[in-house]
Amino acid sequence: MVDEQERQLPIANVGRIMKQILPPSAKISKEAKQTMQECATEFISFVTGEASDKCHKENRKTVNGDDICWALSALGFDNYAEVIVRYLHKYREAEREKANQNKGTSTQDTRDEESDHESEEHTERQVGSTSNPSEFTVLDKGKSSFTKPS
Repeated sequence: MVDEQERQLPIANVGRIMKQILPPSAKISKEAKQTMQECATEFISFVTGEASDKCHKENRKTVNGDDICWALSALGFDNYAEVIVRYLHKYREAEREKANQNKGTSTQDTRDEESDHESEEHTERQVGSTSNPSEFTVLDKGKSSFTKPS
């Protein structure tokens, strides 16, 4: 069996995430961080297990983002699933743009025009508003920003 500490998210990261949502003067007890660490770890395991079961039934070995979204919805977390579906779409879009930028084009002028256009689109996506108070914004591979519900 995997050591309990290795199975959990790093407590420093959990504390950092918790602090982002609280007022600057707020303090978080060690017990609160440990409780949230356990909750987050269990939530991830629960959702991933459901997604893994789906993949196993479909004779697939790789759990993907769509499987996670499906699992969230299947487990009754429809509100989260909707937000994550939007995040996944934006993430994939950003990855496609990055891949296209890395391919290059035949002339520097074309690259400059595409870069200017993509930069404008990227900025519009990041600052654009949404009707849902919870929103993820793709910042960079492996990083995201979550806007707290009002």
